[in-house]
Amino acid sequence: MYFYAARQPILDKEKKLVGYELLFRDGVDNVFPEIDGDEATSRLIEGSQFNFGLDDLTDNKPAYINFTLETLQKGYPLLLGKDQIVVEILETIQPGKRLLAVVKDLKEKGYTLALDDYIHQPVWRHFYPFIDIIKIDFLTCTKESIQEVIEAIKPFPQIQLLAEKVETYEKYQLAVDMGFSYFQGFFFSKPEMVQSKTLPPSEMALAELLYETSSVDVNLKKITEVFERDVNLSYKLLRYSNSAAFKRRAEISTIKQALIVLGNEEIKRFLSLLFAAQVAADKPAELIRLSLTRARFTELLAISHGQLRDTGMAFLTGMMSLMDAILDEDMPSVMKKLPLSNDIKAALLDEEGQLAVYLRLVKQYEQANWQGAKDIQHELGLAPEEVPDAYHDAVNWANEQMSVFGD
Repeated sequence: MYFYAARQPILDKEKKLVGYELLFRDGVDNVFPEIDGDEATSRLIEGSQFNFGLDDLTDNKPAYINFTLETLQKGYPLLLGKDQIVVEILETIQPGKRLLAVVKDLKEKGYTLALDDYIHQPVWRHFYPFIDIIKIDFLTCTKESIQEVIEAIKPFPQIQLLAEKVETYEKYQLAVDMGFSYFQGFFFSKPEMVQSKTLPPSEMALAELLYETSSVDVNLKKITEVFERDVNLSYKLLRYSNSAAFKRRAEISTIKQALIVLGNEEIKRFLSLLFAAQVAADKPAELIRLSLTRARFTELLAISHGQLRDTGMAFLTGMMSLMDAILDEDMPSVMKKLPLSNDIKAALLDEEGQLAVYLRLVKQYEQANWQGAKDIQHELGLAPEEVPDAYHDAVNWANEQMSVFGD
């Protein structure tokens, strides 16, 4: 049995990352029919201790982890530091004396406690003095039921509200207006408004470079010329190629040398993430991180599948899959501005072709739809361990890139 875990970001009002919820499975009957919620939680804890570094998966932010009553009573949260996790009390747990005793003990030890998928019952009031966060599902709860919770917790100002499954900007704004502090969902990856955003000259140069590198046989002379006429791009290329991420023995001093040393595949990655970062200067950093994770994840799937001559196309497809949100316009308008290959456009506009299949698998994994991911994995003939390994590698790679470009 292989270890599966995805993550979903949690942002504050300024759309800054405050943590990730780690998702072990979505319905144990889908992928792991022989285990229950208790074992799912224990395997998540085990995985974080032995299979991967928890800080790597959450980029040193708190991990929001679901706990059943049994795993709480067994003291599983204590296996992780109080600053590493937020203890989520599953909605399926009935409020009672045993749970209250555990909650009091964890609070005394300094842990942050959250009620997951909260549905209001007066009996929960006994728990409010020890609770830090209440999570409310914006897909299933009405505005009236949410208001009822807001009224109930007024005497407990330490409790912050977290809106879950916020998939649109309108839902995000509603949650803000109702006083929510934290937000979970992919609302930040959807366009906030439809408008026309002109690409400045440097971004047009980047678009030209993306086109030049989208073919299998890269024209090094032409690419060098584009870099040499843009001081800003040249600086970033040299800085990137000299960064600690590559651990070069000798420094690079010319554009051509930098391009040769990096190689075609790394050049394509560099240009893709630079373009996304540059046009998304006023966007949440997590949107760029998700773009990078998608890009690398899609590329690794293509490498494992072994059916593409140029896996850099898969990388570019993953990166461009969020460009509508970055530019705040629909994808057809975005594609008109970018001279990308027809295969990439077919994947992004019509969900057609091999690239689209990789991207569908990536999206299923992001949402922790394990059955959907498993179906596509079988369609591609990938081994069970390849997808989770590729995801974790992509997450780590994206974190490294963010550290390079974040200065």
